[in-house]
Amino acid sequence: MPHSSQGPPGILRRMATNRWRLDGQLALVTGASAGIGLAIARELAALGADLLLVARNEDPLQDTVEELETLYPDQSFRAMAADVADDEDRQAILDWAEDQGDGLSILVNNAGGNVTRPAVDYTEDEWRSIFETNLFSAFELSRYAHPLLARHASSAIVNVGSVSGLTHVRSGVVYGMTKAAMHQMTRNLACEWAADGIRVNAVAPWYIRTRRTSGPLADPDYYDQVLERTPMRRIGEPEEVAGAVAYLCLPASSYVTGECIAVDGGFLRYGF
Repeated sequence: MPHSSQGPPGILRRMATNRWRLDGQLALVTGASAGIGLAIARELAALGADLLLVARNEDPLQDTVEELETLYPDQSFRAMAADVADDEDRQAILDWAEDQGDGLSILVNNAGGNVTRPAVDYTEDEWRSIFETNLFSAFELSRYAHPLLARHASSAIVNVGSVSGLTHVRSGVVYGMTKAAMHQMTRNLACEWAADGIRVNAVAPWYIRTRRTSGPLADPDYYDQVLERTPMRRIGEPEEVAGAVAYLCLPASSYVTGECIAVDGGFLRYGF
């Protein structure tokens, strides 16, 4: 019988299954107490990951831990209240992560914030704060996490960007600047850290139904304008972003790095 390099069918089936699971992998998710971050935490947990959850408010974080422990009692879920815009907190987060075991397999930089104003109306404190929260936190957490991620043959960073980093939207120039820089950071780190076994990718959501977007979308005229520019004619759900993030964390995407996946209902592809 000719030799097969593919191995027995049973092994192939197990490999195929494992490509779509995260069992035994430790993931750190920021901004994990609500909205997209909470959906990401739930998605990664459902795929078998152990989670370290970070957000500023402790109570909703603990609620999330209790929910996940009930659903997945054989996995580990821990939470830390911290502000990723503060560098001392960022260092404390990674010290905490290092204490948990054998490094990290996944880092999801999701935490973010915004103040929408005309460009000339921002105070220096406002625009610097947005940069700290959206961009500098992701850069510094990625750098601090590098030694932990590099302990594994294959690990992943996923940055939650925005379509505002790819085209003009009405979220304000500062927010767009931070997300555009995040996308470029993703591409650069993907090239620089590929030799270390670290894949770096991003997602770029359009309007997603969260507490943060409830204000703008409550205006019927604005809501209609958003739908008119969205070929799928609806607002996205946090779980739809989480699905894209999860794919970029999975072994199934092991040859994907430096990419930015738009989760936008076709918004970026819309013509006239």
